[in-house]
Amino acid sequence: MTRKDLIVGNWKMNASHLEAIQMVQKLSYRLDHGDYDRVEVVVAPPFTSLRSVQTVIEADRLRIVLGAQNAHWEESGAFTGEVSAPMLAKLSVRHVIVGHSERRQGLGETDEMVARKARAIVEAGMNPIVCVGETLEQREGGEAENVVVSQVIGSLARLGPEAVASSSVAYEPIWAIGTGRTALPDDAGTMAGVIRETVSNKVSTEAAESVRLLYGGSVNAANIKDFMAKGDVDGALVGGASLDPDSFAAIVRYWV
Repeated sequence: MTRKDLIVGNWKMNASHLEAIQMVQKLSYRLDHGDYDRVEVVVAPPFTSLRSVQTVIEADRLRIVLGAQNAHWEESGAFTGEVSAPMLAKLSVRHVIVGHSERRQGLGETDEMVARKARAIVEAGMNPIVCVGETLEQREGGEAENVVVSQVIGSLARLGPEAVASSSVAYEPIWAIGTGRTALPDDAGTMAGVIRETVSNKVSTEAAESVRLLYGGSVNAANIKDFMAKGDVDGALVGGASLDPDSFAAIVRYWV
């Protein structure tokens, strides 16, 4: 099944709700209908900006899709500071990032936690974007593929074939995020192939054909075209470059 490329802007802990409104409006001015026909464009603002961005998207009938940066696995309860998947779904969020390296590394999130979050997201009617990737030490130790395969299997463990098919997996080499170092397109293409093969072997061939595989390691307007040229790469998870509407629009329109 042929699906649109998926370009996701992860705004991380940046932009007040007023700034977020301006950013999504400016982005919309820089894209046209042909871009949306080819690419599903997602922005994932901080929780405090979700409602504001949702309102702009709906009021202006923008084709930009709303995403979120995380979700808890429980529907409700005594989890101070957390946000549940059903809460996000009520804001018309369609994609939720889980297992980002910053949460795995800095907050100790495990594959089991990511799997529970992914399941909750699917049950709430949204699509998870599951992040996987190795550290520099793991790569230099020859363990990169083993680490990523293990993360893929563990993080998708609670999803059935249909749910996996509707999900995305973002390969984000930890050593290439915010470090000034960037993985080569061949590295990304090879790992995307490993991930697709893993999904085929552990889930189903159909799921492997449909799941969208993203690259997320210091993506910018200058290098996106080379990454997208790799057959198994279906899009990108963009960090810092997504905060500038001009830069992000250029990434979305990578073929120009």
